[in-house]
Amino acid sequence: MASALAAKMGFKSLKRKQAKNFNVRICTMESDMEFSCEVKWKGKDLFDLVCRALGLRETWFFGLQYKIKDTVAWLKMEKRVLDQEVPKEEPITLHFLAKFYPENAEDELVQDITQHLFFLQVKKKILEEEIHCPPEASVLLASYAVHAKYRDYDPNVHKPGFLAEVELLPKRVINLYQMTAEMWEERITACYAEHRGRTRDEAEMEYLKIAQDLDMYGVNYFLIRNKKGTDLLLGVDALGLHIYEPDNRLTPKCSFPWNEIRNISYSDKEFTIKPLDKKTNVFKFNSSRLRVNKLILQLCIGNHDLFMRRRRVDSLEVQQMKAQAREERARKQVERQHLQREKQMREEAERARDELERRLIQLQDEAHMANEALLRSEQTADLLAEKAQIAEEEAKLLAQKAAEAETEMQRIKVTAIRGQEERRLMEQKMLEAEMLAVKMAEESERRAKEAEQLKQDLQEARESERRAKHKLLEITSKAVYTSPGLPPDSMAPDLSFSRENLSFDFKDTDMKRLSMEIEKEKVEYMEKSKHLQEQLNELKTEIESLKLKERETPLDIIHNKNTEQGTSKHSNFKKLTLQSTKSRVAFFEEL
Repeated sequence: MASALAAKMGFKSLKRKQAKNFNVRICTMESDMEFSCEVKWKGKDLFDLVCRALGLRETWFFGLQYKIKDTVAWLKMEKRVLDQEVPKEEPITLHFLAKFYPENAEDELVQDITQHLFFLQVKKKILEEEIHCPPEASVLLASYAVHAKYRDYDPNVHKPGFLAEVELLPKRVINLYQMTAEMWEERITACYAEHRGRTRDEAEMEYLKIAQDLDMYGVNYFLIRNKKGTDLLLGVDALGLHIYEPDNRLTPKCSFPWNEIRNISYSDKEFTIKPLDKKTNVFKFNSSRLRVNKLILQLCIGNHDLFMRRRRVDSLEVQQMKAQAREERARKQVERQHLQREKQMREEAERARDELERRLIQLQDEAHMANEALLRSEQTADLLAEKAQIAEEEAKLLAQKAAEAETEMQRIKVTAIRGQEERRLMEQKMLEAEMLAVKMAEESERRAKEAEQLKQDLQEARESERRAKHKLLEITSKAVYTSPGLPPDSMAPDLSFSRENLSFDFKDTDMKRLSMEIEKEKVEYMEKSKHLQEQLNELKTEIESLKLKERETPLDIIHNKNTEQGTSKHSNFKKLTLQSTKSRVAFFEEL
């Protein structure tokens, strides 16, 4: 028996089964975890262990995925782990991923960890282009992803280039436009700055609310054939089954909502779906492999169960979870308000401190300028005093020369009687001497006036020096009085913060106020949707002129055509489901 089992599963697998434990590596969207599991464990035992490690209670959305050949499979809960086609090497690598998507993320995702895991998975699919996203929506989604990572935008911290190493846009979008990395960062940062005040959870939820309206969001595609052998794509999602043409994964040709399906089964490669209307023919198609049929069946059953579950009253566990989530959100809201008030008080105190420091620096500058003015006044006064002394000495010298000239004139007068000729000559000399004496007298008088003026200037300089010293004394005493280190009680703000300010009471009034805010949010929902559409249109207009039309992919062309026709994911689904089930089955068979 052992040899036959070894031949069937391989010697290594047999040794693992004979051991008591085996190792498993679980890859989540954030980190990897390793567990030692017992051989007898079923898939549910391992799955529950992972959920407990993550603190996850909304387990019905998730599963453990592994690769098998060229497709993927999900670990079955009711079978032992080692009895399934999991990888044979140890540690066994499994991926913890969302298997089923909600119809409305905001209404259905209760826990923050559930929301966060969905955000990470959807973001990865958009960046890897598993979900087609138009360029304008890519920019807006990137801004919310940046906000979830870096919180509120701060121009002093988030300077140009801070997103250089972060992958935010699909490569298809980057290649579609003649825009540099700096230009993309500028567009994303402009949207990011508008999200100020949101928490990480709110930013992630806004991301999911935009992403869930993308045509390929939450859809699992499988290659199938109808009775005529035509190659088609089957899409399975939270709303139902959709039939696509192979080259168009955005716009389904026909859809079958879950509430119109009575039974789903497969036999070998043929898949059969029985409509609720028993008079309508069954819906049959063929897939390439039996393993694919098993995967389709799992996804159909899970999505159908969740579809019906959403339309029933929530279970007691879900009601309890939602009540706890509401209380937690209310508590966080109140706490955020208290912290916001504390932040405002701190910012006001910091502004007051900065203003005092600025005023002190201004006063110090004024004091420095006054010192310099005083020094210049002293230097000017000394210079004026020196000039005044020189002018006084020059005046004395000129007075002496004038006296000497007068003496010479008297002497010439005495000797003028000696002769007419000599007299004439002496008169001429006397006249010249008189003229010289007059000039010297005028110069002496001018020098005397100049000396008097210099004395007055010296007195004014000394008076200016006295006033400058007095002003410097006033500025110095004022600066000491208004210094931040020694503020008077009546002027300086209280910059201390007690720990008691961070505590708060969770009262009924807070709950009532939050309830009113929730009602207000519901009323404003349509306005927000309109604002979102306007924001997307504005982004599209800004970058449209830089688009390289020749680089558009087939899906881009289809999306643009749908946009021009006003066709959206939800409107198209509503339009298709208005058709009768019988006509849809007939249309599928004739494709």
